Amino acid sequence: MKEDIIKKAEAIIQQNTVQSGPEGSNPYCVLALMDKNGGPTASTITPSKAQGIQWISFCTGLGSTKSKRILDCSKASVCFNTGGDYNITLTGWMEVSTAPDIRHEMWYSGMANHFNGPDDPGYCVLIFHTTSYNLWIDCQETVGEL
Repeated sequence: MKEDIIKKAEAIIQQNTVQSGPEGSNPYCVLALMDKNGGPTASTITPSKAQGIQWISFCTGLGSTKSKRILDCSKASVCFNTGGDYNITLTGWMEVSTAPDIRHEMWYSGMANHFNGPDDPGYCVLIFHTTSYNLWIDCQETVGEL
C-alpha cells in the first residue's frame, strides 16, 4: 500500500510541474520557509520540474525573498493540495543554484516575463530535497522518510 500511495503522489507532482504538466496549465504548490526571525512563512510557487518525491525545482530571482530565506535557513516544506482530493506534504531542505546547466534545464517560457533568458544573472533555481513525507491520497495515508 505504501508504495502505491508514493507512486500516486509522484504522478500528481509530475502533473503539477510546468515541464511535465498539461500544456497551458498553471501549476502551483505551497512552499514553506523560515524567516530571519525563525518564524514560518508560506507562499505559492510554480514547480518547474520534479524527480518523483525526491526533489522539486523552482525558478525565481537570486535577490528574491525566497532565495534570501533559503540562504539563511535551508529547512523547507512543500505541499500539493487541491479540492480536498489529496494532500502531499514533503519536508526537507533547499539549495539555491546558479549553475548554468541547471538554470538552462529548469528554464520554461513563463520565466521570460521576468528574466532575459536562462543566463540572466538575476535568475536562479531553487531545489527542494525531500527527507520525509506525509501523503494522503484516496483516503489513505502514509508517512515516512527517504
